[in-house]
Amino acid sequence: MRYQLIDRVIDADDTTLTAVKAVTAAEEYLGDHFPGFPVLPGVMMLEALCQAGRALVARRDDTPGAARLAMSQAKNVKYGRMVRPGQTLTVSVELKADADGVYDFAGEGAVNGETAVKARFTLAPIPETTPAATAAA
Repeated sequence: MRYQLIDRVIDADDTTLTAVKAVTAAEEYLGDHFPGFPVLPGVMMLEALCQAGRALVARRDDTPGAARLAMSQAKNVKYGRMVRPGQTLTVSVELKADADGVYDFAGEGAVNGETAVKARFTLAPIPETTPAATAAA
């Protein structure tokens, strides 16, 4: 199952990207999180930051392989306000370092200027697997 948590990029340059996610009541995962009081799960807010980071790498490096980047580390993750259906989460990421295809970011997600999520995170290439390596595992 794939969740697209970036609806639109609103600003970008070589080291920063800002995007938005309009949270709607139709989001499948809100039915269980929480019944009667739906909120965007924290892990989805963190994933929105990662998707913004991938989008920045793809724009910056013109690299279709950016889709093959996965979060390898998250540090100092802090959650603030809840994000409810009908609200828009604005995520901003800043590339702090790029070494050998591993990207370190600082990111923040906010609703109406109030922080919902803030984190430092690293995106790294997903290792390629071969049929022989998979069979040996």
